[in-house]
Amino acid sequence: IPCLCSGASCLLCRCCPNSKNSTVTRLIYAFLLLLSTVLACIMLAPGMEEQLKKIPGFCDEGLHTHFPHLDGFVSCDVFVGYRAVYRVSFAMAVFFFLLSLLMIEVKTSNDPRASIHNGFWFFKIAAIVAIMVGAFYIPEGPFTRAWFWIGVSGAFCFILIQLVLLVDFAHSWNESWVEKMEEGNSKCWYAALFSCTTLFYALSLVFVVLFYVFYTKPDDCTENKFFISFNMILCIAVSIVSILPKVQEHQPRSGLLQSSVITLYTMYLTWAAMSNEPERNCNPSLLNIITQIAAPTAVPANATVPPATPAPPKSLQWWDAQSVVGLVIFVLCLLYSSIRSSSNSQVNKLTLSSSDTAFLEEPVGTGSGAAEEGDVRRVTDNEKDGVQYSYTFFHFMLFLASLYIMMTLTNWYSPDADFKTMTSKWPAVWVKMTSSWVCLLLYLWTLVAPLVLTNRDFS
Repeated sequence: IPCLCSGASCLLCRCCPNSKNSTVTRLIYAFLLLLSTVLACIMLAPGMEEQLKKIPGFCDEGLHTHFPHLDGFVSCDVFVGYRAVYRVSFAMAVFFFLLSLLMIEVKTSNDPRASIHNGFWFFKIAAIVAIMVGAFYIPEGPFTRAWFWIGVSGAFCFILIQLVLLVDFAHSWNESWVEKMEEGNSKCWYAALFSCTTLFYALSLVFVVLFYVFYTKPDDCTENKFFISFNMILCIAVSIVSILPKVQEHQPRSGLLQSSVITLYTMYLTWAAMSNEPERNCNPSLLNIITQIAAPTAVPANATVPPATPAPPKSLQWWDAQSVVGLVIFVLCLLYSSIRSSSNSQVNKLTLSSSDTAFLEEPVGTGSGAAEEGDVRRVTDNEKDGVQYSYTFFHFMLFLASLYIMMTLTNWYSPDADFKTMTSKWPAVWVKMTSSWVCLLLYLWTLVAPLVLTNRDFS
């Protein structure tokens, strides 16, 4: 209990190596968000709807419920899990948003508010539980509609933050391997760099071919044809720009490795957008795609061709392929933002952070002999002279991440029932496609900004 009421330095003193307070605190907050994600997934598990319907107000309307702001009717058994996910995500989003407001202008760990950020874990967990329980008693009506649009906007912003994290990761990766090339065994590291770049571009090309095969029709799916072709052209353009001599002169770190990572991420966003389209003819389920691949293409001459049957509706559950991939990318970006430590970081520039030392680096003045003598391992406070990252931006990023998880788990709040359609998914399609274009535009700006703003230091 004393540890839960104090700081991160006490929470993990016996189970972790010597670490920095700034890193451990971020990991704990990331762990809390991951726990809420697991809880939200449990709300969608089969059989949970029977328990959720016991909550007053969740299913009082009857089996087939009409929502004024949605098109048509939907089974309460289907919708009750999505309501629960909205409440869980609402609690986490409110918690992180309030912390982001509270931490404005915190400069050092000597600020009393920094103690709240780095400690009082018992009370913060209790606050999350209280907000979550209270959220389940929020009545339906304007709440769901307003929270949907807030979720769409927040998820859009978090997708852009994912791009910044990916660009930072690619820059750090490229810089690390280039340094190792210069130190020795250059052929080996050059081959590794070339192999990874080629692999990412090859995967992107394979995805483009698969998109044309399964998400377009000769006389239909015009939107998908435009999405695939336009994004492919944009990816080729930014790849060419990244290796132009002028860009290389002002931005030595730019290269095809970063462009290949962005290209692959853009292909994912393109697929995610097309997977949200309401037309089943242009948006086959993963099971339907696998069936088409496995089915024989040749039909014997004496065989009777059965009549064409419509494609089966997509599953109402969240664990379709693009949602799972989205969750994996979310987890990787969240962990990377919590433990990353390079001194020349795009993320540090975005969050107004200073350089952070290595995650597991031994503090100055602590020798190996102390550990051998049985001294307690501590998480040292490395923010007495200045914070290592913006507390406000970090909590705001987790606020956006909570909204992104909410929209991902609820299929952007647009599940299709067998008998009715709840609402159109086109808003989600355009949000994801727009985010892919903004992502490419931001990456292009990181390449050309040193050429345009010559009076600024981009090193």
